[in-house]
Amino acid sequence: MRDKIYKLLPNFFQNMLVSIFNIKAYKERNGKAYWRFREDLKKNRNLTLEELKAYQKQRYKSFIETVMQHSNYYKKTLSNIENVSDIENIRSLPIITKEDLRSNMDEVVMKTSQKLLILKTGGTTGKSLKVKYTIENMGERLAMLDDFRSRSDYELGKRTAWFSGKSLLSDRDIKKNRFWKYDVFHKVRYYSTFHIKNDYLKFYVEDLMTFQPEYFVGFPSTILEIAKYGMKHGYDYPENTVKAIFPTAETLTEDMRSTIETFFKTKVYNQYASSEGAPFIFECKNRNLHLELQSGVFEVLDEDNEPTRSGKLVITAFATEATPLIRYDIGDSITLDDPKNVCGCGNNNPMVLEILGRIDDYIYSPENGKINLGNVSNTLKDTKGIRNFQVVQNALDHLEIRIVSETSPPNKKTEAIFLKNWKDRVGGKMKIDLIYVDEIPVEKSGKFRIVKNNIKHLLD
Repeated sequence: MRDKIYKLLPNFFQNMLVSIFNIKAYKERNGKAYWRFREDLKKNRNLTLEELKAYQKQRYKSFIETVMQHSNYYKKTLSNIENVSDIENIRSLPIITKEDLRSNMDEVVMKTSQKLLILKTGGTTGKSLKVKYTIENMGERLAMLDDFRSRSDYELGKRTAWFSGKSLLSDRDIKKNRFWKYDVFHKVRYYSTFHIKNDYLKFYVEDLMTFQPEYFVGFPSTILEIAKYGMKHGYDYPENTVKAIFPTAETLTEDMRSTIETFFKTKVYNQYASSEGAPFIFECKNRNLHLELQSGVFEVLDEDNEPTRSGKLVITAFATEATPLIRYDIGDSITLDDPKNVCGCGNNNPMVLEILGRIDDYIYSPENGKINLGNVSNTLKDTKGIRNFQVVQNALDHLEIRIVSETSPPNKKTEAIFLKNWKDRVGGKMKIDLIYVDEIPVEKSGKFRIVKNNIKHLLD
């Protein structure tokens, strides 16, 4: 109902609602815990590697002990492990998968009377998760992100262009070629990532050139398409206006970085995290990626779960006490740098050569353009009973979506919500076939692909 009322309001009132909503959200999330962590992070930026490891060891101990007290799942699975809270024994703990987490969520989540914040994720593996955070943990995660961005002088309130999965536009906006909403109090303009097509990109470029944000945050695939359009059509983006670009949610390639930096005449600073709460990897001014040991434990393992320099990433994240992640196979992979190498930026955390992640993929809509992986995965939001799905595109105007349902017959309400989520992204003209299957096979590599785009050759 709120969504319907919002869509009927004039643009001015929609902007005011976005602004008021953010005041409430920032007040809750950027409270005392947030500012305490900001101060601590500022003081501890130049800790030695030995000091960082000592902090990590102490934090790990405290985290495991807290989880053992409040999570029934981990009480059962970890109680018989000797010295379970000693980081030296971490490999004695079982590795859990997304399916383990999802199937046991009620037992995993912290039992507490304190207020927990809920965050819904689509998940790029096609499996929906709803994770919870304590206000303290959410404050810590936001503090770490803002501390990272503050190294480029970013603070909330500076003019920012934000590209994420927010669906804020009305049909009236589309007709007026207005693909954004504005938080007037925090100076954040939210650009739609659902309408990235040549017919519309002109308006994105020209509005950005008028708005002149100091910072960009969000999906790099969307920012890339805007940059490519601007370069192709001879736009000269104003120099010395954008101080930094912070990509989120997707894998950033060097080709993407080069195009984005060339057009917007600034630097991109990469990062790695996840909606579930993975510990952070941040890029420094020297273009080196650093494991942030203050935020958790990073294990890089081979197929036999033995330590290696390049392999799957298994994480333990300290700021996930409400939905604990302990030795969690997140489904991504990284390559570590030689531990002998030291960066001159002042951050003494270990370095990462490459975040391999998942291959960035997309669906193409003739009506709305490219629908990136972040927006594809978010079609599961507010649905129940869909175990996983895979979308296959063999024609420009036709999608096949294979669904593994947890109910038989499938829940019609869930089906309607899921289909609406897709229509919001690809528009009303594309044919969408929902096909229920018992199983969706993985690829030869052993990886599951949520998107299979077989028409990319038609778009070159």
